[in-house]
Amino acid sequence: MKKLMTCLLAGAMLVILPVIASAHVTVAPAESTTGAWETYTVKVPVEKDSATIKVVVKVPAGVAFQSYEPVPGWNVVVNKADSTVTWTATNGGIQNGQFQRFSFVAQNPDKAGTVDWNAYQYYQDGSIVEWTGNEDADYPHATTTISKAVSDSATDSHGKKATEKKETNEDTKSVSVIQWVSLGIAILALVLAVWTFVMKRKK
Repeated sequence: MKKLMTCLLAGAMLVILPVIASAHVTVAPAESTTGAWETYTVKVPVEKDSATIKVVVKVPAGVAFQSYEPVPGWNVVVNKADSTVTWTATNGGIQNGQFQRFSFVAQNPDKAGTVDWNAYQYYQDGSIVEWTGNEDADYPHATTTISKAVSDSATDSHGKKATEKKETNEDTKSVSVIQWVSLGIAILALVLAVWTFVMKRKK
């Protein structure tokens, strides 16, 4: 009987754990390009009997919020002073077993690294879930890795697909200067060698 209960408990955990994991608030994409204008999407599921009536996302340092996509039944407030975007339901919110997506455009930082998306999920019963922990926490925040590699969804400010970043003008100028100096030294060495040879022949 004890073995049977252990097996049933293990089987239940295998079913429950994926459901719990899928209930996390997420932000996509998980990878993007430095300096690019990215369309981010916050996915908010509801696993409680109480509806979610408000969602607050903290915009990470270095990320510049640009615009949001309107969602029927939700008001949006962008607070640049504390770098937050707040979606508030006007008609029932997100019910149990449902999820809602909220999309917005933001410009990525120019420096490669990882940005953390802290989110706060407000329920109708007054409870709040803070998605602010690391990846091992019960309520982890979403993260996006920013790198020089071009992602499929990254664009420039005009909506054109981002391309691999080329050398800057400063880098090009530095290389050109070094090349010209090297060439000048080589020419000078050649002139000195010819002059030395000529002088020896005259002697």
